[in-house]
Amino acid sequence: MSMPIPPYISITQDAGNRAQTLDVLDAEDRKQREMWGAIITFPRTVRAYLQNIILGVSEGHTAILRLVGVGYRATVESIAKTKPAAYPGQQFVSLKVGYSHPIELGVPMGVKVSTPQPTRILLEGCEKEVVMQFAAKIRAWRVPEPYKGKGIFVNGETIRLKAKKIK
Repeated sequence: MSMPIPPYISITQDAGNRAQTLDVLDAEDRKQREMWGAIITFPRTVRAYLQNIILGVSEGHTAILRLVGVGYRATVESIAKTKPAAYPGQQFVSLKVGYSHPIELGVPMGVKVSTPQPTRILLEGCEKEVVMQFAAKIRAWRVPEPYKGKGIFVNGETIRLKAKKIK
């Protein structure tokens, strides 16, 4: 994997304790500090991207989706009935989540999908953004609703149920 690094950021390596550090040219410049990771309010820094790339290559990123609802099921299929394959060997996730037809979503390249149970989907891949974006695309078909607690939950997500509206 590769990542473009802005020209004002340099990576130095310490051979003694095998550590790498990120440095910027001007620590007073707000934009450079934000991309460096010195300001906590800016979540997408170069350091965070590098950490996600290193973790993705060494361990991989996962997302577990739970389908909660009567009749909600998911399967992984090698061919789709309604969509053509974007690349050779593409798999498709078929969701049955209360619509009159199954929803078929093409799995992006670099993501491995499995269904250990009909109500669980396991996404694995080395790029965190691609894995979580695909999880969000699946979740968008049935966002968890607060009255009955039905929907598609990502990575242990929980919601607080609301009380019924009584007149």
